[in-house]
Amino acid sequence: MPNTSSTPDLSIISPVYGCKGCLEDLVERVAAAVAPIAASHEVILVDDGSPDGAWGRILELADRYPAVRGLRLSRNFGQHAAISAGLAHANGRRVVVMDCDLQDVPEEIPKLLEALRDGVDIALASRADRQDSAFKKAGSRTFYRLLGWLTDSAHDPSTANFGAYSRKVIDAVNAMPESDRFFPLLVRWTGFRTTLVPVTHARRTEGSSGYSLRQLVRLAMNIALSFSDKPLRLVVKTGLAFAFLSLCVVALSIYRYSIGDIAVAGFTSIIASIWLVGGAIVSSVGVVGLYVGKLHGQAKHRPNFIVAEDTLAAS
Repeated sequence: MPNTSSTPDLSIISPVYGCKGCLEDLVERVAAAVAPIAASHEVILVDDGSPDGAWGRILELADRYPAVRGLRLSRNFGQHAAISAGLAHANGRRVVVMDCDLQDVPEEIPKLLEALRDGVDIALASRADRQDSAFKKAGSRTFYRLLGWLTDSAHDPSTANFGAYSRKVIDAVNAMPESDRFFPLLVRWTGFRTTLVPVTHARRTEGSSGYSLRQLVRLAMNIALSFSDKPLRLVVKTGLAFAFLSLCVVALSIYRYSIGDIAVAGFTSIIASIWLVGGAIVSSVGVVGLYVGKLHGQAKHRPNFIVAEDTLAAS
């Protein structure tokens, strides 16, 4: 394996969670794949509170392979925070982000890097034939459809984090102060020229996905609150719908009273008034509450991750 320099030609970032047994294979296959096309490279493995004791394995690999750098986060901050930690410590002119479970095939990296030319700064891996279970595919489709609906934007379920990025893209993403991180949307927001590269997708050989369907739905909601104002508009529309419904009830009550169908007037109009006021309150409190909640989280200026150990600092 080539030695890393202070400014390697290529940085490969992989968040690690629950795939301890894949790491050596990942490091060796990455080295073999990039050796013909990169003068030097570094592999940054970010232990995101992996429950299988992956940090010990990362320490072994960092000791054996000079190109490997390990970061251990103080706890589980989530996949996208772990990616952010890797990006913050990456020095390469070009950067590849990939999962550690080898479903993102290391041998496809040269194809992604080859696409970074002629003004292209982002090369996203497109997994046309995903080798996942039917449940995971359904969960992924649900996630992207919900995310697309909540953010009023199209999301390609064949793409994820796996891709190659120029240095200016990574610098732009690192400069973003958001406390809620979702790497694909941050990359898309930069607006740099993007291309899709068809790649092979492998089956998972170890561990299981860290995302359940419930977690994916929660992630989609959290992303929507951070990257779109559509949830706020939905709350307003809900309040307006209640108000419209109350007006319909009032109109119906007046009609029934005019034809003598209501003996005692007043009850229906009171209920309609309550619905009208309640709808307005729900809209106002919902809008203010969501804004205040996000502002409160952002105003604390807490870091997106905490690095507890760094093999480069320890060496």
